[in-house]
Amino acid sequence: MRVYLDHNATSPLRPAVREAMLAAMAVGGNASSIHAEGRAARKVLDQSRAALAVALGCLPPMIAFTAGGSEANALALRAAGVERLLVQATAHPSVIENARASGKAVELLPVDGHGRLDLAALKRLLPGPKALVSLILANNETGVIQPVPDVVALARASGALVHVDAVQALGKRALNFGLLGCDLLTVAAHKAGGPVGVGALVIRDGLVLSPLIAGGGQELRRRAGTENLAAIAGFAALVQEPLIDTCDLNDRLEAALAGLPVFGDGVERLCTTTCVALPGVAAETLLMQLDLEGIAVSAGSACSSGKVGKSHVLAAMGIDPELARSAVRLSLGWNSTDADITRFITVWQAIVARHQPKAA
Repeated sequence: MRVYLDHNATSPLRPAVREAMLAAMAVGGNASSIHAEGRAARKVLDQSRAALAVALGCLPPMIAFTAGGSEANALALRAAGVERLLVQATAHPSVIENARASGKAVELLPVDGHGRLDLAALKRLLPGPKALVSLILANNETGVIQPVPDVVALARASGALVHVDAVQALGKRALNFGLLGCDLLTVAAHKAGGPVGVGALVIRDGLVLSPLIAGGGQELRRRAGTENLAAIAGFAALVQEPLIDTCDLNDRLEAALAGLPVFGDGVERLCTTTCVALPGVAAETLLMQLDLEGIAVSAGSACSSGKVGKSHVLAAMGIDPELARSAVRLSLGWNSTDADITRFITVWQAIVARHQPKAA
């Protein structure tokens, strides 16, 4: 039996999600049509949007469904009416690359050695033409949580907008758009047991965005295209599931890593995510050896076409490049078990012992 410890990349579908998607697939109409079949599809869409709104603490019309988190991030960064983008240096690649492709002035916001945003640097950079500040609530590589309330307070004082990428946080900690106080919030389903290919951007009431995809009136003319009804229904089912709680499992896992560098250790992190290095051993080697033993993990972000490359997150944290090349990410999910952790520890300790002379 294989052990899956790569939930931050994609988590297997939860049973309730699968059931909701299958039920939605039986609804054959287009939600934009006015006949009975279309109205049936519209009912599923409206009910799903309402469920997501309850879970996220916003009004249903504030939700624009997209094809995933990357598209929602692109919409937030490219469509907001600002002149500058102030982007956290450890943001997801879909944020950094869309910012650079937006044609707007871009500044990367530095982080400290734990990966937390440098608030003093943000305060220095905020004055000037209207800006949008983009930060990632929970980092996809390290799990480090950002001080969103502090960022919002600084931005408000300067008249800046705030975008929060909460893709990794959804389903793992409570999210409330109103309490966060941001203007734009990105979420997606597949990191917590929902379907791949669906996300959403929550847009503050009154904030107008220019659509990236034109050609239809869907999503209040913010995103043209027939909605992916089955995926949206699965998304709605996901947010009605209990929050993932793997803290005890993660504590046991990290206890077995004692003496090794865990990046972001010492600050608040998701209790699903551990980024650890075995000094002197390349991440590719660790991935292959774990995979041969039936254990799936990853190195950094999984959004790099299957390649193991340099982590911009660890680089921004000031981690020595040689050490960063030895980093792997272990991420737990809704169906992780104590047996999974036991198996991982057994295999990991054998790998460490095998490489101990080299690592030393």
